[in-house]
Amino acid sequence: MRWPPIVRAVEPPIPNFALPKFSNASVANNVAGAHATLERTTRMKTLLVPILAGLVATVPAALAHGTADHAAKAASIRKEQKDWGIAGEARSATRTVEIRMVDTMRFEPDRVLVRQGDTVRFAVRNAGKVMHELVIGTRQELEEHAALMKKFPNMEHDEPYMAHVAPGKTGEVVWTFNRAGEFDFACLLPGHFDAGMVGRITVVAR
Repeated sequence: MRWPPIVRAVEPPIPNFALPKFSNASVANNVAGAHATLERTTRMKTLLVPILAGLVATVPAALAHGTADHAAKAASIRKEQKDWGIAGEARSATRTVEIRMVDTMRFEPDRVLVRQGDTVRFAVRNAGKVMHELVIGTRQELEEHAALMKKFPNMEHDEPYMAHVAPGKTGEVVWTFNRAGEFDFACLLPGHFDAGMVGRITVVAR
């Protein structure tokens, strides 16, 4: 009896793939390029963080000085008697006084004459390139308020006798002068009041 011949398995030949050749100089250049890109990205992030932080920090101040909706302000006017008068309504205004605020820290005009009982609409235009405001009050009241603004420059203050106006914009104050006397209006932003940004309102008794 003959045994069948032994068949041996033949392993297939391993294909000879050509691997890419890299020189030491090429690898070094690639590593250096990647390192430079990472360094630029890190530097950019380092520069952007304080810039973005500064922009965020200015938002509360901007909101506190003139970015509020005038319609919302008009709807929430508190009529509280002050030494220099009381808040009025635009429809009851008997006179409109236009006042310009300029970066030389002046009001134009800086003298206003009214009669007791008049409701005056002040149309306040900021003709400068920095924020300005108009705040009506007694000299003592304005000085005390200006001192607070020095200590707390981002302090929010919004009353019917004041208007915070951004550059190139126009604000409005409607006020009833029901008491005779000499009163002032001023910009209480830090440095503006001390620079002489003050005006005078004379209320003549009827």
